Amino acid sequence: MSFLAPENNLPSWTFLTNHAHVLIAISRNPEIRQRDISYLVGITVGAVQRIVNELEAEGYIRSERVGRRNRYEVMADQPLRHPLEDHHTIADLITSLDQ
Repeated sequence: MSFLAPENNLPSWTFLTNHAHVLIAISRNPEIRQRDISYLVGITVGAVQRIVNELEAEGYIRSERVGRRNRYEVMADQPLRHPLEDHHTIADLITSLDQ
């Protein structure tokens, strides 16, 4: 499934990190292609690959190869990483943004 193009004029900064943006994109579509994540977030495919690898290494997502594509699973019970937010989970973040 591909996504519609985001606005071409992305802001110069946002309140969430690219890691959060990648995680949110995956949570909304577990079969999303890294190329589509790249386009949605506004970063290179290489940056998406690095972030996906980091999220997986730290236990925030799992990936499974299904044919020629990856299927992702978000580990929603994992805590956020910063001490100001570590009492919240990934599920809290995703739920608050999808309301």
